[in-house]
Amino acid sequence: MGTGNSPCASCKLLRRRCAKDCVFAPYFPSDDPHKFAIVHKVFGASNVSKMLQEIPVHQRADAVSSLVYEANARGRDPVYGCVGAISCLQNQVAQLQMQLAVAEAEILCIQMQQRQDQHIPNLATTTTHDPLLQIHHDDKSYFLQNNLPQLLTFTSPNTNVIYDSFKKESLYGHDMVS
Repeated sequence: MGTGNSPCASCKLLRRRCAKDCVFAPYFPSDDPHKFAIVHKVFGASNVSKMLQEIPVHQRADAVSSLVYEANARGRDPVYGCVGAISCLQNQVAQLQMQLAVAEAEILCIQMQQRQDQHIPNLATTTTHDPLLQIHHDDKSYFLQNNLPQLLTFTSPNTNVIYDSFKKESLYGHDMVS
């Protein structure tokens, strides 16, 4: 039974009498009818009831929370639900990691250039026979001139293609999702 004598949100929506052992009452209070309405619209009351009865009592609140989250996600994105949101977030993480790598590479280049600029006068005046230690005033860092432009010329992932990995084919070989 819901709070006081009023039926829970599910029994109120389904227009039935709320029993004392109502499986919905602890999770769908009468003061929040939208919570059950969205879950009922996506999953159906019978399916939700079956799911809740199969889950141990101590895990039911978490299950209801997940059902509400998924139902809300399905309302925003009827095809992919929360998987679409997760995919978007994963793409954002990948883009941010790439931006971080570029920034770290730029910092490394600046640090190497500063170190080289500090050592050029000292090493240029000394003569050595080791070709690795011979640096001329006109030379820039080999890494900066030759290797870094190749490392930094990569393209960012196409943000327009978010759901390609979710495409499925029907039995006839046609895309079911496009």
